[in-house]
Amino acid sequence: MPTEEKNAFALSNFTPYKEKKGEEYMGGPMKEHFKDILNNWKQELMEEADRTKVHMQTDAENYADPNDRASQEEEFSLELRTRDRERKLIKKIEKTLELIENDDYGYCEACGIEIGVRRLEARPTADLCIDCKTLAEIKEKQIKG
Repeated sequence: MPTEEKNAFALSNFTPYKEKKGEEYMGGPMKEHFKDILNNWKQELMEEADRTKVHMQTDAENYADPNDRASQEEEFSLELRTRDRERKLIKKIEKTLELIENDDYGYCEACGIEIGVRRLEARPTADLCIDCKTLAEIKEKQIKG
């Protein structure tokens, strides 16, 4: 499995960015587009964490039947693992927002070329171009055997 996080990205109000002819890559409007995507994604993840907290507080019951208790514990455990992955994703989103502020967003950390608008829309926290990511995954598979 690739090392990148699973993309829980399903914003309902997302519209693809339409580049204007001659527009500078990662100019003002493009950076704002990605800041909006990332902030909306972060907000959705935080709202989901709040819903989980409320769910676990209100639905926690002390079942007499051991099977019911085990089912509830497994459900809560699964939710907590999911929230933990999302917490890590929120940190990655925050790091990505810092990259935008520092004018370092949208460029491959390995080779320095533009990652590309469509790839960034598909995975807004991407820090490698598709070629470097593919090579990294091949190397990872070779190491793990």
